[in-house]
Order: sequence, then structure tokens, then C-alpha cells
Amino acid sequence: MSDSLEVTSPTLTDQDSVGAQLDTDMPDTKTVVLPSADDEVKPPVNEEAKALALAIAEAADDRKAGDITILQTGDISYLADYFVIVTGFSNVQVRAIANSVESAVEEKFSDRQPIRTEGMSEGRWVLKDYGDVIVHIFMPTDREYYDLEAFWGHAERIEFIPVQVNA
Repeated sequence: MSDSLEVTSPTLTDQDSVGAQLDTDMPDTKTVVLPSADDEVKPPVNEEAKALALAIAEAADDRKAGDITILQTGDISYLADYFVIVTGFSNVQVRAIANSVESAVEEKFSDRQPIRTEGMSEGRWVLKDYGDVIVHIFMPTDREYYDLEAFWGHAERIEFIPVQVNA
């Protein structure tokens, strides 16, 4: 809900030899709309980052990742516009999902590489940072322990519907 405020600015007129004085008989009136505390200001959605997050989710789904979650974090954090959080059920699967994500992003986004990758050797929690999208690939126990969805609970969830392939 916005409030309106009427602003008047008096004009100057010449009077006698005293000099210029304020004349409030002929005010210039302008209406200014001020935001209220109830107004929600959201930055525009970064469509390229959203497309990247969805492509990452698809690549993870191709490797049978579980519980794929996309969080839009750009309006609440400067870290990234989106987090993609997925579960792999073995160390080998976690690494396979990470490799699939990297290959898919390279292919669909002009050889784009992650800025940083962590956790590949252990395969329990792999993090790939693409700047505007950060990917977390967890083993189930690590995902439950760190519970990023609860930590970022005020972030908007973006729906991801896996593509069904008919065999």
C-alpha cells in the first residue's frame, strides 16, 4: 500500500526594495508517491540464471538425482541468484551427477565452466559455483545434517518437473 504526499514549493516574487520574498499564494503542487513498509520491492528475475538452474536440475535428473530443489536466493542474498540442491545415493553417483551437470552446462551455455568446484574427491557433498547459480550435490546424511532448505527457508522455491521419458 503506497501513501501519497502533496508537496508544495512556493515561488519567489519581487516586492519593494526589500528584495525577493516567498509568495505562497501561487504554489506549484506536485504529488509524490512514497513506498510504504508494506510494499515488497523485488529485483527483476535473472532469466539467464534461471535457465542455468533449470538446465542443472535436468542434468542432475538425468543421473537419477533425488529430491531436486531449486531456490531463488537472489532477492535475499548476494551469494547467488539460485541454489540447486540435489541428493545422490552413493559417492559414485554424487560424482556422476557433478560431472553430468558440468558437461550439460558446457554444452548448453557456450563452454561455461564453474568458477569453483569443491568436494569431488570425497563425493559426499560436491559444490559447483557458477556465479549466479550454486549447485549442492549431497549424500542423504549430509543433506539432512546441513539442511540448506531450512537455512534458506525464506527463499522462493522454483518448481522443477522432471521430463518423463517413455520407454
